[in-house]
Amino acid sequence: MAVAWTDDQLRQAATQLRRQHRQGEGFDGLKQPAPLPDAHTAYAVQAAFVELQCEALSTVCAGYKIAQTTAAMQTMVGYGDSISGRLLGAQVQHGPCALRAQDYRRLALEFEIAFVMADDLPTAGVPWDRRIADHVLQALPAMEVVDDRRANYSTLSQHILTLIADNAWNAGLVLGEPLAGIDLQRLDEITGVALIDGQEVGRGSGSDVLGHPLDALAWLANHLQARGQGLRKGDIITTGSLVKTQFPSSPSEVSWRLSGAQPLRVSVV
Repeated sequence: MAVAWTDDQLRQAATQLRRQHRQGEGFDGLKQPAPLPDAHTAYAVQAAFVELQCEALSTVCAGYKIAQTTAAMQTMVGYGDSISGRLLGAQVQHGPCALRAQDYRRLALEFEIAFVMADDLPTAGVPWDRRIADHVLQALPAMEVVDDRRANYSTLSQHILTLIADNAWNAGLVLGEPLAGIDLQRLDEITGVALIDGQEVGRGSGSDVLGHPLDALAWLANHLQARGQGLRKGDIITTGSLVKTQFPSSPSEVSWRLSGAQPLRVSVV
C-alpha cells in the first residue's frame, strides 16, 4: 500500500506544476517530491494546484470538467477510464469569442455538451443515474480550452496520474446558448459537427459520451461522492468531447454545431 503524502509533499508537487505553467514548460511526469503513487494522491495534488491557480488568477472554481468519456478520447490518450478536473471562473466565457494561440503552450479545443446544476446534490447515500437530470438547470454546447503543453501522446499513458494532477489540462471553457426545449433524457440522440475554417473535422453524438451525457454527469457525481464532495447549484460541468481533440492553427475560425442549437464560434488569432 502506498504511503499517504503529507500536506508539504502535496504542496511541493502543486508548486512544481504551477512553476511549469508559469515558465511555459512542456508536459512531463511529476518526479518531485516523488513519482505519484496512485489516483488518490493525484487528485489531492490537483486540489492543491487548483488552489494555487485560483490565487494567481484571483478567482474561484466554477465547476468541473470530465475527460476521457468517449472511446476516441480514451484511445487518443491511452487510458481506459474517465478523469475529472476543475473549471476556474476567470477562464469561463461565452461565445462568440477570440482566443490567442500565443497564450498557450499548445492550444487545443474539445467539443462538448455542458450542464449547469439547478441545486446542490447530497454528498452521500445516493448512487446517481440518469435521474440526476432532475437537478439540471440547462444544457449548452461548449468548447473546452485545453493546453496539453506539447505532451508526447505516444508516452502519455505512462503519465496519466500527472495528467490528473495537472487538472486534466483545462485552460478554459467557452459556452454557447442554452439548448431550448430539449428533453435531457434524449441527449444521447443529439448530433454535433466540429468545423475549422468551414471544413468538417469531426462529428459525434451524445451517445458517444459514456453512452449518454447524463451518464457522464452521474459518473462525476458518484466520483465526487466517493471523495466526500458534491456538485453545487450553479456548477458548470463539461461531459467530454464528442470528437477527437483538435489543434487549430492561428488564424482560424472554429465552429461547434449541435443539432437544435445555435452554432458556437471561436476565432483563434
